[in-house]
This record gives sequence, C-alpha cells and structure tokens, in this order.
Amino acid sequence: MNGKDFLVTVFGKAGCDKCKTMNKRIDDLLVKPEWQDFEKSYHDLETEDGLVAYCRTECINTTRIPAVVISKRNPQTGKYEFLANPQPDRFDPVLKRTQLYSWIGLQTDYSEQGQGVVSPKMLTTLLEEARLA
Repeated sequence: MNGKDFLVTVFGKAGCDKCKTMNKRIDDLLVKPEWQDFEKSYHDLETEDGLVAYCRTECINTTRIPAVVISKRNPQTGKYEFLANPQPDRFDPVLKRTQLYSWIGLQTDYSEQGQGVVSPKMLTTLLEEARLA
C-alpha cells in the first residue's frame, strides 16, 4: 500500500464472474482523477490471507461475495481502519440490501430484487459515503 487516504478492500474468489466484474468496475473508477485518494486491495477467500482479512471484517456473509469494505488511513498510526456505517438501519435507495451494517461497505444481494448486481453507481455512492465519514 502506498499510503493513500482510503483503502477499498474487495473480497472474492477465483472463477467468480461477479468478482471479476466488481474488480474491473473498481479498477475503472480508481484510475479516474477524482478517486486518486483511494487504492484497492483484493483478497481471495480461498486463501489463508483472504480468510483472515475476511474474518477481521466480522460482518460479511460468505454467500454474498463479492463484497467491499472501505477503510481510512489513520494519520497518527498510518494504519487503515474500517469506517463505521453512520446510519446502519436506514434504507439506501442506491445500495439497497447490499449495504453492510457495521462498516461502510457492501456485499452482493442475490435476491430476486438485487439479482446479484453491484452497479458502478453503487460503488461510486460507497466511495462518496466514505469521504463523508
């Protein structure tokens, strides 16, 4: 990590088309000038390191992968810390049921309503929310 202000941690697994799509959407966003304060870290849940990182979130459902959690770098320690979701009980019209309840992040909603889609708009909304936290 190069010490950018925010870290976008993505959880996925090999052979997962939705994981591949989410990674590409995040990569496409983070090359834009307006998102240069964010960097991405990917964790494969089929590896030991990926599982450890996943367990530290304490809130992602493994049946709702891919998932994303946003952290902010603490200027005193230089370490990234999860950002608390300021309104965990509100219904977000963009994030809908993908929203994580403990941290600013999202996971894939495979219900009939969510259809397993994490749109670019959902990801942009998430990054904007992290900046306000």
